Amino acid sequence: MDDNEHRHIARDSLFVMADLRVDGMVGEHRVRVRNLSTGGLMAEGTIQPTRGQVVWIALRNLGWVEGTVAWVQDNRFGIAFRNEIDPRLTRAAAPPSPTDLLVHRPAYYSASVAEAASGQVRKI
Repeated sequence: MDDNEHRHIARDSLFVMADLRVDGMVGEHRVRVRNLSTGGLMAEGTIQPTRGQVVWIALRNLGWVEGTVAWVQDNRFGIAFRNEIDPRLTRAAAPPSPTDLLVHRPAYYSASVAEAASGQVRKI
């Protein structure tokens, strides 16, 4: 598929934050994803990748997706994915994290059932 054919792929406009890893650079860089399709995305940020660099971007519900920088213009750049994705998955609600499932109790409710049953908790 040439560059002109890529321009006709349906894109979803969106605004989500994502982490980006760039081959040859240390660490992760925060970027804004502006649009997303099955074959790639447009992002913007302070990072300055170069055309042809291999990158990995963390997309919600998909994890790390590998791609190559297809173009760069000012603070925006395009990424062509190595493998196609389903962009609808990034719009789906994220599964709850383990910390979302924790029950938060006030500090005064810290005695366990085992302590209460053993008589170690005194009545006030």
